[in-house]
Amino acid sequence: MWNMVRCARAKGFMSRARRFTGGDCALSRGSLLPLWVRRRVFSVHREHSSACVSQSHTHVRTRPPWRILFFGTDHFAEESLKCLYSSRQESGEKVVDLLEVVTLPKDLPVRRFALQNSLYVHDWPNVNAHNRFDVGVVVSFGCLLKEDLIRHFPYGILNVHPSLLPRWRGPAPIFHTVLNGDAVSGVTIMQIKPRRFDVGPILNQCVYQIPENSTADQLGETLATMGAQLLIKTLKTLPESIANRREQSKCGATLAPKINTSMSWVQWEEQTCDEIGRLFRAIGSRIPLRTIWMGETIKLLDFAGKFSVTLSDQKKRPTPGSIYYQKESDTLLVCCKDGWVGFRAIMLKKSISAADFYNGYLHQFFLKKFSQQHKECLFQSNKLKSEDSAARQKNSQIAKMYSDTQ
Repeated sequence: MWNMVRCARAKGFMSRARRFTGGDCALSRGSLLPLWVRRRVFSVHREHSSACVSQSHTHVRTRPPWRILFFGTDHFAEESLKCLYSSRQESGEKVVDLLEVVTLPKDLPVRRFALQNSLYVHDWPNVNAHNRFDVGVVVSFGCLLKEDLIRHFPYGILNVHPSLLPRWRGPAPIFHTVLNGDAVSGVTIMQIKPRRFDVGPILNQCVYQIPENSTADQLGETLATMGAQLLIKTLKTLPESIANRREQSKCGATLAPKINTSMSWVQWEEQTCDEIGRLFRAIGSRIPLRTIWMGETIKLLDFAGKFSVTLSDQKKRPTPGSIYYQKESDTLLVCCKDGWVGFRAIMLKKSISAADFYNGYLHQFFLKKFSQQHKECLFQSNKLKSEDSAARQKNSQIAKMYSDTQ
């Protein structure tokens, strides 16, 4: 009864306040209204000033199915989108209710899948997320999301990242995992933070033992599937996962910048057989390895691994970059820092086999004693300093966005 009387009195005071002051926002702190009424009026004013945030959280769901806005671009992201879409189609206890997509205005795998399956597509950066979604999901998107956008989601925005954070923060974790020779990788589900990439709290992680000689493409396919499955698992218990989240460790953070063409130059004097093999498995499907032969750039294709070569003069170590054609395996062998690596094809103006390269270009040199090959017959290292310097400068600039500190 007292509560009803108090509410009636409050309504009367509020009405007086509006008549004499022109509304809530014009009410002065010196008003003769009771203190508890004045506090309520000013509270309404504060809430009104930030309506775009508070209203979006008015009807917060506490369990699935969720209303999800998905941000993504490539094939890795497409795998998570497929799982979310499948969950939306399920007849039982589904995880997804509403699903819409944000992607770049280009012909990308995520856009194609969304259009083929009649999902609404927002062209970045034109995103309408106000009061419509419970949680956002970002997978391989590449664009920094502003704090104003993140605030529209009651449960924040989750990120599926293909590494065990804080290891390999950045846009190319899979490539650097292979390039570094890591034996273990995995996927991380984290909440994103504004202004910085890959530094948010961790909700879930899954560890993966990498098979020997895995390529970046093979690892990417596996982690894409694992990440999609871990995302669904996390969404099933989203409030609990957020309540039990943990901050990333301050130790062990490494940066995984974008791969670039400067990485593809082979340094025969400096790189070992294993390092060249890892380089090929990391970037070879996208950027062919390169070297210099007779002043021209050639591309090294179809890496065949490490080989053993027995020379007639075993006392004299061959010069790094020396070439040897092994007929029985139809492989072109090249001497590097600690041994020989093989390639079954190369590209001059077009791709040719090792046998064709030997017969068409090298045979005249091999008519002479192997240990006395002409200098022109060597593959020469030629790392372009301008490319390398530009890449280092760019990586230095973006490193701050992956740092724990501002």
